Amino acid sequence: MNAPHSPDQVKVEHVKLLIDGQWVESATSEWRDVVNPATQQVLARVPFATAEEVDAAVAAGQRAFKTWRDTPIGARMRIMLKLQALIREHSKRIAQTLSAEQGKTVADAEGDIFRGLEVVEHAASIGTLQMGEFAENVAGGVDTYTLRQPIGVCAGITPFNFPAMIPLWMFPMAIVCGNTFVLKPSEQDPLSTMMLVELALEAGVPAGVLNVVHGGKEVVDALCTHSDIKAISFVGSTAVGTHVYNLASQHNKRVQSMMGAKNHAVVLPDANRAQTVNALVGAAFGAAGQRCMATSVAVMVGKAREWLPDIKAAASQLKVNAGHEPGTDVGPVVSKQAKERVLGLIESGIKEGATLDLDGRDVKVPGYEQGNFVGPTLFSGVTTDMQIYTQEIFGPVLVVLEVETLDEAIALVNGNPYGNGTGLFTQSGAAARKFQSEIDIGQVGINIPIPVPVPYFSFTGSRGSKLGDLGPYGKQVVQFYTQTKTVTARWFDDDSVNDGVNTTISLR
Repeated sequence: MNAPHSPDQVKVEHVKLLIDGQWVESATSEWRDVVNPATQQVLARVPFATAEEVDAAVAAGQRAFKTWRDTPIGARMRIMLKLQALIREHSKRIAQTLSAEQGKTVADAEGDIFRGLEVVEHAASIGTLQMGEFAENVAGGVDTYTLRQPIGVCAGITPFNFPAMIPLWMFPMAIVCGNTFVLKPSEQDPLSTMMLVELALEAGVPAGVLNVVHGGKEVVDALCTHSDIKAISFVGSTAVGTHVYNLASQHNKRVQSMMGAKNHAVVLPDANRAQTVNALVGAAFGAAGQRCMATSVAVMVGKAREWLPDIKAAASQLKVNAGHEPGTDVGPVVSKQAKERVLGLIESGIKEGATLDLDGRDVKVPGYEQGNFVGPTLFSGVTTDMQIYTQEIFGPVLVVLEVETLDEAIALVNGNPYGNGTGLFTQSGAAARKFQSEIDIGQVGINIPIPVPVPYFSFTGSRGSKLGDLGPYGKQVVQFYTQTKTVTARWFDDDSVNDGVNTTISLR
């Protein structure tokens, strides 16, 4: 963390808190620089909110919930329709900021925004998503029906790698269900997130319905333990996600925690060679590998091992540069610390005996000598006990393992503790059906390298990649953000026959 700054030291934008519809300058003494990872330019300073400010944000949500929960569904839906229109209008402007603060290419930043926009569009379907059920005459003159009602103040904790998409997974679905929300964006790149929050207010989200606080562990813990917060949605690392899940669960909150990954792509020799190579390279090195759904392991089956030179050749052609420069394929990783961690893991792979086929450690980017750049890096001869296989690298590093059969590949993937995503590349329908049936991973792609579902389905990571039962968008998240209330009712006419006292539990 950067040393605390006084507001007068350098004239750099201070990121504000949003509390009860007001942009608030934090009273904290603890600030962090938001740094362009390609240039080290300080773009802004973000405050680590005080305990009092977190309490004020939650209290604003609690007050607003009293009226927002009774706002007609159609009114909530129309705000989402307005929000999606505003996001479309401003997406290119937001993408420029996102690229500057996160490092990914402008085109990828636009994709980041668009995948979040899809969720906002789906939120506009809340009229059908929030419907209950009804059954007439479950007993004599008795009807039973369910209501899907909002649960209260909810909170979201989002990561640095998707500062548009993941906040848009969270607050639109939460508030369109009738809840209020406290968002804690990543302290590393909050600027584009805040631009989306501004658009939400412009779209008509009332004061107190959406609040924003910034900070690190202390703010996260405050949200996880606050008595007025009913649910926590988290996306980020396994270590932090496990902590959030355990702490918030102990304080009687619903929690969904989407965490780390080690995503495998299994390649059969009958696959379309060019399409597969291009898919592997794009999914491994796009966004500098900083995606929880990045393909970080290629499992080459049988003669598919002969494709390694093709993968190396395609990866070698990728252009490493600042994200805003035209033609860039791979931007910088998010921070100096992230670069050091990636380089350390590359070094461990060499020491443990893997073959370094493509070395991205010494990439030079003219004009951006201070950037946190790591070029595409390729290892072969990797075994499952090496650190480069067991740890999530979160950088532009692809490791290649070799097996003889599809059964061996399935066993290898299922033996990994993570369960976020996997892919199979093949022309065989029989192989694909076997794979999708037997693989123990939440999200499966068939000739698709990053199988992130569209929003009318839900993100379904599993095992070591997810804690909590329900996914972060789609129908599942409507369940997460609502309480099902079941009503069993009987109405009597004045002349109804009194059938006496019933001392059993049966309806009649």
